Amino acid sequence: MKQLVQLIRNNARREPARIAAANEPDTLLLYDVIDPYWGVSATDFNTALAGLAGKKVTLRVNSPGGDVFDGRAMAAAIAQHGNVHAVIEGVAASAATYVTAACASVTIAQGAFYMIHNAWTMAYGNKDDLRTTAGLLEKIDGSILDDYERRTGQPRDQLAAWMDAETWFTAKEAVEHGFADSVSETASAKNAWDLSAYKNAPRPPSPPPAANDPEVEALKQRNWNRLRLHEIG
Repeated sequence: MKQLVQLIRNNARREPARIAAANEPDTLLLYDVIDPYWGVSATDFNTALAGLAGKKVTLRVNSPGGDVFDGRAMAAAIAQHGNVHAVIEGVAASAATYVTAACASVTIAQGAFYMIHNAWTMAYGNKDDLRTTAGLLEKIDGSILDDYERRTGQPRDQLAAWMDAETWFTAKEAVEHGFADSVSETASAKNAWDLSAYKNAPRPPSPPPAANDPEVEALKQRNWNRLRLHEIG
């Protein structure tokens, strides 16, 4: 399955994505996949942002990314508003990063992650169609690099290398490299996203084995038997 479809499908939610934060009139939420059908769409997000014209807006982010063009549309609206301040509370990955890059300031919670990579797509057709698609992807990557370069001041070659490698930054690293302005010491949101579509996503630690787990007990017995054989030999 293609990675983009896998990301969206793995994280599709049945209930509509919530954009307005309850009891926080000047706060918007990007707490879902960026997608016009399965998550937060640019249409809904930009409509909500337009309703906050002239106000200082807090954008709370916990998103695994998604559709590149909806993400670009959100970023354009944020830049036009001019007074949106992002708080990354869980993860800002892929398309969510250039949404935050358009904000006036970016704070990232201790324990949150920030990931950049090259654009994905799906394509079919003849060789000319695929070459055209590859050219479009190069242009998209170039436009994203422009955003990162303006935001961070990092050399373009370094940014491109990070994108090529699908690089995940800790909160401290995101600030060190200029993607975020500061680290918040407050607790980050629980990251409940399925990030298996990405090749380098941090994996949660395995839980400790339960007491009297049959597999653990069998492993102990095998190790004990090996030890006994070694002693006998």
